[in-house]
Amino acid sequence: MLQHLLEAGLRQTMTRLVRPLLTPALPVSLQRTLIAQAYRSSIPPRGSLFTKEILATVPVTRCQYGESTRGVILYLHGGGYIIGSSKTHRGLTGHLAKTSGCEVIAPDYRLAPEHPFPAALEDALAVYQSLLSQGCNAGDIAVAGDSAGGGLTITLALRLKELGLPLPSSLTVFSPWTDLTQTNLYSPECEPVLQEAWTEKAATLYAGKEALTNPLISPVFGDLSGLPPLLIQVGSEEILLNDAERLAKVADRDDVEVRLEVYNSLWHVFQVHSGQLERATTALEAAGRHIKAHLAG
Repeated sequence: MLQHLLEAGLRQTMTRLVRPLLTPALPVSLQRTLIAQAYRSSIPPRGSLFTKEILATVPVTRCQYGESTRGVILYLHGGGYIIGSSKTHRGLTGHLAKTSGCEVIAPDYRLAPEHPFPAALEDALAVYQSLLSQGCNAGDIAVAGDSAGGGLTITLALRLKELGLPLPSSLTVFSPWTDLTQTNLYSPECEPVLQEAWTEKAATLYAGKEALTNPLISPVFGDLSGLPPLLIQVGSEEILLNDAERLAKVADRDDVEVRLEVYNSLWHVFQVHSGQLERATTALEAAGRHIKAHLAG
């Protein structure tokens, strides 16, 4: 009963306090400030250790939970490529470090509109290559991300394949944004977080002069063959449900090992409530198992 009430309360909070902030009517700079405040309710587990450094000119935040870590997760935060940071996602990365037993590295990749495509992809690639140059085996690296960061997770893997670089051990995406053309958005009865007008504006700011159908922008249009095992988690109450389901179908078509988990009556990137909402905690435990199962060591 308490969890049911908590879930209802969180849904109302997202609907009344977060969704109104995600609108093209607000300047991007103000969106960044206000969303950063909203994310303060997403709390990492006690004992999480965060440190900042620079990898390949890109600022990153490292997160460790506990004394021993096995493997590294490159975590790409969401925010429509225009807002968000490693700081806003400390709750999520902290809980993912706990459930996976891995060190989590979250880059502060460059954001649009100041830095449109391919800046975010270039920064993600640079950090991944830096990990390799430091002696990390690709089999000990997993890549994960939420929303735009989920799409970036897939496009990073596509870019690595193009360059002939070793691929990570697994991919994990939460509510991934995989089709920036907006042509197949889902229409849920309730959408507590996202507004279609906001995602449409964010897509144009990020893509710039590039076609939205470019697979390195909208990976649902890409050839996923050869990519590592993929876990997709999504809520049923979000306009990106079709993005997740279509990604799973494309992965299956291209013979990628894929698992799609749809969480009924939950919203966009509900995993930020891990540690509070039991179903969010359960989802990150499943993500942790997926990541651990495919690490080389």
